Amino acid sequence: MEVFGSSGTRGVANEEVTPAFVLRVAKAAGTVWGFDRVAVARDTRLTGRMLADAAASGLASVGVDVDRVGVVPTPGVQAYAEREGIPAIMITASHNPPKYNGVKLIGEDGVELAVADLERVESTLLEEVFATVPWSEIGRMREVDGVGRAYVEEVLAAVDRDRIADAELTVALDPGHGAGSLTSPEIFRELGCRVVTVNGQADGHFPGRDPEPIPDNLGDLGRLVSAAGADVGIAHDGDADRAIFFDESGAYVEGDATLAALAAATLEAGDVTVSAVNVSQRLVDVANDVGADLELTPIGSTNIITRIRDLEADGRRVPIAGEGNGGIFFPDYRLSRDGAYTAAKFLELIADRPVSEVVAPYGGYVNDRRNVAYESTAEREAMLEAVATFAREADAELNTRDGYRLDYGDAWVLARPSGTEPLVRVYAEAREEGRARDLAEGMYDALLEAKADA
Repeated sequence: MEVFGSSGTRGVANEEVTPAFVLRVAKAAGTVWGFDRVAVARDTRLTGRMLADAAASGLASVGVDVDRVGVVPTPGVQAYAEREGIPAIMITASHNPPKYNGVKLIGEDGVELAVADLERVESTLLEEVFATVPWSEIGRMREVDGVGRAYVEEVLAAVDRDRIADAELTVALDPGHGAGSLTSPEIFRELGCRVVTVNGQADGHFPGRDPEPIPDNLGDLGRLVSAAGADVGIAHDGDADRAIFFDESGAYVEGDATLAALAAATLEAGDVTVSAVNVSQRLVDVANDVGADLELTPIGSTNIITRIRDLEADGRRVPIAGEGNGGIFFPDYRLSRDGAYTAAKFLELIADRPVSEVVAPYGGYVNDRRNVAYESTAEREAMLEAVATFAREADAELNTRDGYRLDYGDAWVLARPSGTEPLVRVYAEAREEGRARDLAEGMYDALLEAKADA
C-alpha cells in the first residue's frame, strides 16, 4: 500500500498530512463504507482539531452524517464504533513526535480496517472516484458527549475490579499529555487504586515528553514510582492504545516481558497467539511451554489484526496477541489495542505479588534497538540494499517476511523500514548485552555506510 502503512497513515502535519489530504481520505473512506453515519475522533495533538474538521467535511461532502466525539483514546472511539454499529475516523499519530499527525480507519465492528479493506479505500483515494453529493444532500454534523465516560465504564466492567481493589495498589501514571490523560486516571481510581500522575494534563505540545513510551522518554515516571512508593508505573502513547510498565523499584520493564507474562496467564494448549517478526524469544518460550502456536506477521497492528481474523475464521482461538511495544490485543474483549485495558489486566497479575516477581520468569534477554533516519528515497533504497547484502552474506537463518531478520539460534537481529516514519529500524535480542550490541551494530554500521555513500 502506498498510503496506509502498518498502522494507518502518518506524516508531518500541514506538510505531508494536510487538511486537503485528510479530506480526500475521508471522502474515499465514506465512499467505500457506504454508511450514512460515521464518527470522527482525535487525540490531543495541536493539529488534531484542524484535521478532524477536514475529515468531517470530507465525509459530509459524500453525504455522510458525522458524529464529532472529540478527544478520546483510540480504543475509546473503537468502543463507540462497535456500540453504534458505525465506522470511525481517528485523527492520531499514536507514538510519533508532536509535529506528526495521521489517520486511522475503524470499521463498524470497532476494529481497525484489515489490509484488503484499506486497499479498497486507498484505490478509491488514488483514483479519486468519490461519491460526492449535491449541495442539498450533504451530511449533517452533531457533537456527541460522554464517549470517554462510556469507554471508562466498559473497561471497568471487563476486568476483575474486586481483585484489583482488594490489593490497594498505588499506580504511578504517565499518560504523556495524550488522550489517555482524560480517561486512564479515572479508570485506575475507580478500580480502587491510589493514583499519582506525571505529564497528566492533556496538551498537544507534549511539553513533558514525546508521545512514544520508551525508556529515554520515561525517566520522570521511574522517579515518580520511587518517590511515591508506587506498586507499578504505567505509561501510554499519544492515543493510549499502548501500555508500558515500571516495577515497584522504578525500573523499566521490557514490553516483551510484559507481553510474555500476560500471555502466560491467558494462553492454553491449542490456542494461537500472533505477533510480528520482531517477536521476542520470551513469547516463543511461553507458547512452547503451554502448547500454543505462534504465528508471525509483518510489523504493525493492521497486519496482526488481519491474521487474527483469518485464524478466527478458521475456528482457532486467539486470546492474546500483540507486540513488545506495549500494543497488546485481547480479542475476546475487543480486537483492538487498548492501553488502559492492558494495564488493568496487568494489575490483576500484580494483585498478590510485585511486578518484579511477575516478570522475573521472562528476563534473561537483552534488547538493542536503533534507528537510522533518511531524507530521500535514494538514501532509503541504498540503505535497504546494503542491509539485503549484509543479510545474504550472514551465517544465519534469514526471514524476509518484513525486512531482514537473521536468526542465529541464540540471538536474532532485524532491520526494516518503519511504516510510519522516515526511519530504518534495527532490533536485536540476545542473552548477553554484548552479543545484542554486536548484532545491532553490524546492521547499523551497514546502514550508516550506505547512507553516507548515497
